[in-house]
Amino acid sequence: MASAVERTDDLVREYLIYRGFTSTIKHLDSEIKADKEKGFRVDKIIDQLQQLIQSYDLVGLKEYWAYLDRRLFSRLEDVYRPTVNKLRTSLYRFYVIHSIQTKNAEKTQEFFQKQALELQAQVEWRDWFALPFIPAPEQNPTFSPYFSRQWADTFLVSLHNFLSVLFQCMPQPVLLSFDSEVQRIATVQEDNEQLRQQLFALQGESRKKNEDMVHHKLPPYVQHMDRLGDTELDLVSSQRNVNMTTPSRNFFSFLPQTRRAPGKTAPGPQSSPTQASLGRKDPIATAQSAKAKDLMATKDLKMPAVSTATVDLATGHPRQRRHKDHEKERKELLSKHPPQSSDKKNDSDSDAQTEALPDQTDSTNQMRVCEVGGAAVEQPFIKLSQEEYGEHHSSIMHCRVDCSGRKVASLDVDGVVKVWAFNPIMQTKATIMSKSPLLSLEWATKPDRLLLLGSGVGTVKLYDTDAKKNLYEMSIDDIHPRILSLACSPSGTSFVCSAAAQAANSGAVTEGDARVSTPVSGQLLLWDTKTVKQQLQFALEPGPVAINCTAFNHNGNLLVTGAADGMIRLFDMQRYESALSWKAHDGEVYSVEFSYDENTVFSIGEDGKFVQWNIHRCGVKQSEYSLSQDAVGPFVLSGYSGYKQVQVPRGRLFAFDSEGQHVLTCSSSGGVIYRLNKADAGLESVLSLGGHKAPVVTVDWCSAMDCGTCLTASMDGKIKLSTLLAQKP
Repeated sequence: MASAVERTDDLVREYLIYRGFTSTIKHLDSEIKADKEKGFRVDKIIDQLQQLIQSYDLVGLKEYWAYLDRRLFSRLEDVYRPTVNKLRTSLYRFYVIHSIQTKNAEKTQEFFQKQALELQAQVEWRDWFALPFIPAPEQNPTFSPYFSRQWADTFLVSLHNFLSVLFQCMPQPVLLSFDSEVQRIATVQEDNEQLRQQLFALQGESRKKNEDMVHHKLPPYVQHMDRLGDTELDLVSSQRNVNMTTPSRNFFSFLPQTRRAPGKTAPGPQSSPTQASLGRKDPIATAQSAKAKDLMATKDLKMPAVSTATVDLATGHPRQRRHKDHEKERKELLSKHPPQSSDKKNDSDSDAQTEALPDQTDSTNQMRVCEVGGAAVEQPFIKLSQEEYGEHHSSIMHCRVDCSGRKVASLDVDGVVKVWAFNPIMQTKATIMSKSPLLSLEWATKPDRLLLLGSGVGTVKLYDTDAKKNLYEMSIDDIHPRILSLACSPSGTSFVCSAAAQAANSGAVTEGDARVSTPVSGQLLLWDTKTVKQQLQFALEPGPVAINCTAFNHNGNLLVTGAADGMIRLFDMQRYESALSWKAHDGEVYSVEFSYDENTVFSIGEDGKFVQWNIHRCGVKQSEYSLSQDAVGPFVLSGYSGYKQVQVPRGRLFAFDSEGQHVLTCSSSGGVIYRLNKADAGLESVLSLGGHKAPVVTVDWCSAMDCGTCLTASMDGKIKLSTLLAQKP
């Protein structure tokens, strides 16, 4: 409901601007600013209550709760009145406990003096009037549960859920009903997209089957084989029986009918179509044809001798020279074409048993069939297609797919951002040119048309990719101007921003050396996307350090970060505090992500290790894999005269598939997909995407239905979009 109210406010404001009602707009903005219901945003209401408690504003707290009671709770049925009373009692107790924990005895006594007439008749408050006179109330069995963090969290969550359900069940005006229509249209569009992806997958599977059944293109001399006379057919058949080393895919295997006899089955001598058209018969050819038929029917052991004689009779015939030329062309054809399907391989094997050993060309083709066939059975993915996006003219730093899987945003080292779509065709939607250098980008989750851009001068821009304009520009910090990482919460209400100070040196690296010896100072901030204001700054222990990478879990309750000091920090986003931290890598942490089940965290560090960490056991490795420098960085692109371009990792270095069983990493010539096994088994490479001429520096993987889209971006500015088909076991 909160999102619908916000969109309605924007539409009303837009309408008033269109009509020129400026005074009405001013009144509307002032009313919205003083709105006690906070646009029906539950988190804002909870924050307001906590702010009143922390400032010891008892009068304001009572007035605000009375307003909620009058505006919202009074509309409920009488059966819910006990629940409202319990929440009010817990709120007052929360105030008292806070005043005692902060050692403000004056505010505690003030509460009981002002609330004595109201609370002394209530049974649940009878024991609480002795609370100010107890020396250590947190150790008293009666009051100790209320001093625990668990009780406070339970109360806040209960109040949050109660208000959320209340807002959802409230009767809405007709003007807000459009939100349900918008959601319905969005659902239909998502269903259409899934069906389109499914259709594309089926087409790709059908195309793959057709490729397996591709037949060789017949050369001209085979296409016109029906114009040959019986004499040449008998001659070729005789030579086939004489030469026992002829490959199994013989000259006649390309004919439409398999293993047809050299002559016709009707009794008596018959002329070939060529002879009939000429109006004459060749008696020698007729005799040879009949003789060959008898020999083939009876499988006489003396066939080689007779066939040899037949060949001798035909020595010097011009058609024999043509046949030799045809045999030569046939061998060239077999050496160029890929092997046929498995059915043809079986036919080839059966022929090889009845004939002698095949030649080298045919055996090579059969080996290829075995290799391809064995890999196809084990490979979990089939690469259906690979397209290239080449609008960038410098090395890519970031490349990310939005939440819907329809658009891609890519950023290069020149600060140029391209927003482009790839379905049904690859097309650039927007180009963003910034005066200040850009270092990071992230898609907003709700709405998915918004893009967050972090600069090198301490600002974050909120860009609307549909309207193609900047909506806001937020100033983060002048002391820490480099925005290294951005992460938007799944709810879309806030985002995390990592700001770092300028490096002590230029940050240039040499191949195999560390970037900076001492970790750079930095800070981690939480911003509200609605109000475009900073909510808080996270505490970084043991000291302020630059955060290189950030990632939320599926519901936004956990945030994992990787820092320049090699530490991984796990934050509780409900308490806004660090839950766990441990030393993960020797050197910087470059990339970090949650696993599919979110019980572990994967990270890649400067030490070249790909590690899986158990978040339930702090600092315990579950698996550890070694990666080459091509997958970790720094990335090196060699040029002319010994010139080398070196780039430190900035974007995402690995991405998981939809089931979390495979991981996509960088390499020197394209992305590589590995199967995640146990630590002792190591990483198992299952598919190399390839297609790049420069080192790949960042990857992303978007999965929809059985089709997955893999993005691999390289230092030459090329982005490869590979479409995969997952083969279900």
